Amino acid sequence: AAPAVLPVAGKGRVLMFAYGAQSSGIPPDWAAAAGLPGVNLLPDLSPATLQQIAAQVEADKRPADVVVASIHWGGNWGYAVPAAHQRFARGLIDRCGVDVVHGHSSHHPMGIEVYRGRPILYGCGDFLNDYEGIAGYEPYRGDLSLMYFLEVDPASGTLVRLRMVPMQMRRFRLNRASAADSRWLRSVLDREGQPLGSRVEAGPGSSLALRW
Repeated sequence: AAPAVLPVAGKGRVLMFAYGAQSSGIPPDWAAAAGLPGVNLLPDLSPATLQQIAAQVEADKRPADVVVASIHWGGNWGYAVPAAHQRFARGLIDRCGVDVVHGHSSHHPMGIEVYRGRPILYGCGDFLNDYEGIAGYEPYRGDLSLMYFLEVDPASGTLVRLRMVPMQMRRFRLNRASAADSRWLRSVLDREGQPLGSRVEAGPGSSLALRW
């Protein structure tokens, strides 16, 4: 599979490699194949799969490129990070030359880890969805979402800063979250990030800032 290549004027490129994992509920028959469009489905989260990804990255990466691995994995609700996900995410950094791990599937933001200077977003939550009114998961506040603004040093691939802007979904529209909702998100992300070595602080204008 070829990455999306996004040139950044005067700074190199962003390479986006996208994958899906069966742990998110993707059925095997959605997988792409030769001559057949579909999902770039990972066979598993094993060292052998990491080796395949490393070869893909090595074939495309140039100096000053920032490599993002975007993975649809895990369940829709819950804050616990599976040990297999953490091992695989760290392996992407250690063995594959990945600079940012962009995880998604959870309908709410999850804790963030910075490993060897590189961010692992285990679950970014939904930016916009059509789940409003679905009952039973209110404690997760699935109506709240985040805009993530990352600054990465292209020379080293390490994170310089990460700012997040809380939003609220309502009737298929995004609005800035209230101050109270921003505080709630900060508290949750700080709580879930602490076991992963990160903290979340309040920033200007109800924004949030990652500390590590």
